[in-house]
Amino acid sequence: MNDILVNRFIKYVKIDTQSDEHGEGTPSTKKQFDLGNVILAELKELGLEAILTDKCIVYGYLKANEEGHDPIGFISHLDTSPEASGKNVNPQFTYNYDGGIIKLNENILLDSKVFPSLNRCIGKTIIHTDGTTLLGADDKAGDAEIMTMIETIVKNNIPHGDIYVAFTPDEEIGGGIATFDLNTFKAKYAFTVDGGSPEIINYENFNAASAVVHIQGVEVHPGDAKDKMINAIQVGRKFLDMLPENMRPEYTFGYDGFNHCLEFNGTTSEATLVFILRNHDLEKLQKQKEDFKSIQTALNNLYGRDVVSVDIKDSYFNMKELIKEDMTSVNVLNKAIKECNLDPIVEPIRGGTDGAKLTQMGLKTPNIGTGGYNYHGKYEYACVEEMEKMLEILLKIVEIC
Repeated sequence: MNDILVNRFIKYVKIDTQSDEHGEGTPSTKKQFDLGNVILAELKELGLEAILTDKCIVYGYLKANEEGHDPIGFISHLDTSPEASGKNVNPQFTYNYDGGIIKLNENILLDSKVFPSLNRCIGKTIIHTDGTTLLGADDKAGDAEIMTMIETIVKNNIPHGDIYVAFTPDEEIGGGIATFDLNTFKAKYAFTVDGGSPEIINYENFNAASAVVHIQGVEVHPGDAKDKMINAIQVGRKFLDMLPENMRPEYTFGYDGFNHCLEFNGTTSEATLVFILRNHDLEKLQKQKEDFKSIQTALNNLYGRDVVSVDIKDSYFNMKELIKEDMTSVNVLNKAIKECNLDPIVEPIRGGTDGAKLTQMGLKTPNIGTGGYNYHGKYEYACVEEMEKMLEILLKIVEIC
């Protein structure tokens, strides 16, 4: 076992860095600076030029010790998901996993029948939760792998070109990359280390939009409501029912798009529904937006007044179209993974990534794995051997570039 990698990972996950979608400013939570400062100190100790900005982005630069290499970058994020607690994380080890059920606590079981990815880890070491918090492998496995890669290069004087690293806040809520400085991070292309299996390459992601549906009802005394009351809650239900049922997330996979209602709050007089819209195909996403507007019109016609208003905003776009213009970064990943004795698999991300926004900004940034699984909840785990394989792949990327 690579004790440096594992011990660093354990240290990182014990630092609470949960982001907050309702937080104000960037970072959304000040505690993300706690990990940022730890990483900053480690980078400086290893001799890198490093800074931590007031927006909680850690930048590190390792100057080339050999000519003939492309300047490359590696990026991961500091925060953990708001969907489950990241406080008092208590990582547990299961050695030589036998393929059976891992009892996280009295009520929570990690079962390969429910989570088939566990079958990849038979005979290997698994780090998992105690069933009360998430683990934080998303993305502290990526943080630890990048930092251990840098330490390995420095301490073994491995030949390399210019290497840039960055650790960003608020990735889980889509806000941390807005102040990313490409004048500081001068890579020719980069890689986000924020996926799952080591052989997976992601350079397609969803096009994304958000929709807020506001409903203005008419509230009168229920005893005198006939032909007068317009119950905003009931209108909200109608709106949901008029959306295509097969485009709910629970019915989709692969390249399927979806409309996902995140929130439904309200009273008889007023209600608000919050949605995210996702599709790999931009034309199909446009059709989803048109569905929302069509339902708005239909309901307003039904009630004879402006009961429903819809506000739609684009969030991010599929990086595929831009990366296809220059596949160098993807070709490097294919070669590195093959030379580490794995068969590379290209899969679309059913979500977003900082790499998508960076690619839009001009830095082509596909995504690679970490060896972590079941992100954002109590069933999250990481496979030590796959984390070690990711470290091997990162070092191979440096060698190839």
